[in-house]
Amino acid sequence: MKQILLLGLLSSLAFSQIHLPENFKANFSQSITSTKNKVIHYSGKVRFSNKKDFKWSYLKPTKKEVCTDGLEIMVVDHDLEQVSAYYVSEDLDISKVLSKAKLHSKNIYVAKHKGVSYTIQLDSRKRLHSLAYFDTLDNKVQIAFRNMKYGKGKLSKKSMLCNYPASYDMIRR
Repeated sequence: MKQILLLGLLSSLAFSQIHLPENFKANFSQSITSTKNKVIHYSGKVRFSNKKDFKWSYLKPTKKEVCTDGLEIMVVDHDLEQVSAYYVSEDLDISKVLSKAKLHSKNIYVAKHKGVSYTIQLDSRKRLHSLAYFDTLDNKVQIAFRNMKYGKGKLSKKSMLCNYPASYDMIRR
């Protein structure tokens, strides 16, 4: 569910007052802090294209891929050799909310959606730098982007798909 909210937020950035390019690639680090102050750290690579296509490739501490085209989300857990596919039951586009995002300070914007506040930070070149929010379980989620490369045009459809062997178990929800 955390990935669904995040994907929706990032998808909608393309339509908000915060400018995103036609595509981007970046490394990311993500930390999730529970209400008991236990922290899980993740890192990997992310790709964005065509205003709705995302591919998150988690490399540490486990290898996982999360891909979406805005209609379906696939989660590939390579450790479990399992693929979970979810149809998006709720529209991921929260552009209406982000179009109302308020500049909080120099490069920081705040947006609200269904009672959740998202903090979006841009770097000095107005590129996406980080975002933070509390998920539905009150976990604090922080994602920082490094080596951000903005581009023009769509990334190839093939590069946006999750890759997994046919032998993996498939779960459709």
